[in-house]
Amino acid sequence: MIDLARAGAIPDPDGDGRAGGGRCDDRLRVTLRIADGRIAEARFGADACASATAAVARLVALAEGRTLLEAARLGLAEAGEVPSPDCALTAVDALHAALGDAVVRGADAAPDPARVGVAMSGGVDSALVLAEAVEAGAAAVGLTLRLWIDPAAPAPERACCAPDSVRRARALCHALGAPHLMLDLREPFRATVVDPFVAGYAAGETPNPCATCNGAFRFDALDRIAARLGCAEWRTGHYARLVERDGALLVARGADPLKDQSAMLALVDPALLRRVRLPLGGRRKADVVAAARARGLAAAEAPESQEICFLGGGALQPFLARQGVDPGPGPIVDEEGTPLGTHAGAVAHTPGQRRGLGVSRGTEPLHVLRVEPATNTVVVGRLSRLGRRAVPLRDVVVRAPAGRVGASFRVRAEPIPGVLEPDGRGGAVVRLERDAHQAAPGQVCVLYDGDVVVAAGVVAG
Repeated sequence: MIDLARAGAIPDPDGDGRAGGGRCDDRLRVTLRIADGRIAEARFGADACASATAAVARLVALAEGRTLLEAARLGLAEAGEVPSPDCALTAVDALHAALGDAVVRGADAAPDPARVGVAMSGGVDSALVLAEAVEAGAAAVGLTLRLWIDPAAPAPERACCAPDSVRRARALCHALGAPHLMLDLREPFRATVVDPFVAGYAAGETPNPCATCNGAFRFDALDRIAARLGCAEWRTGHYARLVERDGALLVARGADPLKDQSAMLALVDPALLRRVRLPLGGRRKADVVAAARARGLAAAEAPESQEICFLGGGALQPFLARQGVDPGPGPIVDEEGTPLGTHAGAVAHTPGQRRGLGVSRGTEPLHVLRVEPATNTVVVGRLSRLGRRAVPLRDVVVRAPAGRVGASFRVRAEPIPGVLEPDGRGGAVVRLERDAHQAAPGQVCVLYDGDVVVAAGVVAG
C-alpha cells in the first residue's frame, strides 16, 4: 500500500527536485522545507507507476527529520522492495535533485574538521579518491556537478556529468556509506563556459573550454559548495600536483605525462588551492585503474569521458550549427586568394589543422593558416607560414616570477623555451626561441618553469 500522507507540494520550498523517465516514463517531484539544519517537511508529487510512487513516498518519509547530509545517504536500498527497481531509481533521482537544489539555494551544514568533499564524476579517478578517503577514516561527501550537455548530442553518456555518471557516483558513495549530492548547475555552466566558447568560434578563435571550465567555473563552484557543507577540504581526481614556492601554492605537472592535466588548472584561483587536494597527481593512470579494480570498484570499467564534455561525443561543426553559428559552405583559398576547394563552415577550423581539408597543391601539405569569419573563408598554406617567435597574450595571470619559461599552446604539448614580457598595453608577449606553429587566437597559453605553472594567458588575434 502506498503511503500518501506526504503527497502534495510545499509552497515556496527550500529545495525542489524533479525527475522523469524509466520504463514507465514516470514524472516525480520532491519539495523540501528546511529549518534548523534539518528537513522539517518533505512532500512528493507523482504522475507515475505504482513502483515509482511507492518508492518516492517511502524516501520522503525517511528524509523528513534528517539533516541534509543524512538524507543524502538515502538511495535505492532505502526505497523499499518494489516490482520495478528501475522506476525506484527515478524516485531516488527526484529526492536527490531536491537535496542538491537546497544546497545550491544556500542550505548548509555545521563545520566538521573530519569532513572531506570529493568531486565525483562517475569515473575511475574520482572513485578511487573517494574510496581512499573513506579507508583513511575521513567523513567523505561525494559532490557531483550536473553541467549542461548539448541535448542533440549523439552520445551524451560520454560526458562526465551525464545522468548515468551521476548515478554511478551516487551508487559508489552509498555503497561506501557516504552521502552524495548532485548540484544542478546547467544554466550557470552554459552562460560561463558554453556561450563564450560558441562566441569565440563565431569570432574566428579557437577557445579552450577545459581551462575556462576549471579556472572560472568548476573549481569555484566546488569550493563554494564544500565550504557551505562544512568541509575542512575537498579533493579531486585531476592528474596534477600542487607545489609550494615562496609561500605560495602552485599547480605542477602530474607524474603521468599521458594524463597530465596541469594546463586545465592553469587559470584556477590560487586562493582555492589551499583548500584542495589532488591525490592522484603523483600517480599513473594504469596504477589508479589497478587500485580501483583491486577494490572491486565498478568505475574501473567505466568509459573515459571526452575533454569537451558538453559536445556529448558529437563533432564541433554540427554543434556550432545548432547554436546558430552556421555560415554554411565557403571557399578554401591560398594566401594569394586562389580558390582550392570548399569547406562546410569556416568557424570549425583552427590554425595548424591539416586533416579534413580535402584540398592539396601538388605534393605540398597544406595547413589552415587563419579563419576569416566575415567572409566565411579558410586560408591555407605551408606549415612554415604559421611560425611565430613572438606571440601576444591577453588576460594574462602571473602566479610566480620566472626568468625563462616553457610555453605550451596545446594540452600536454612540448613547451617551447622563451621569456614573458609586458607589452605596455596591459597584455604581454611571449618571445620564443623557436617557432610556434599552433598558437591559435583564443587558445590558452600555459607558461611553465620546469614542471610548475607560473603564468597563463589567452593568445590574442
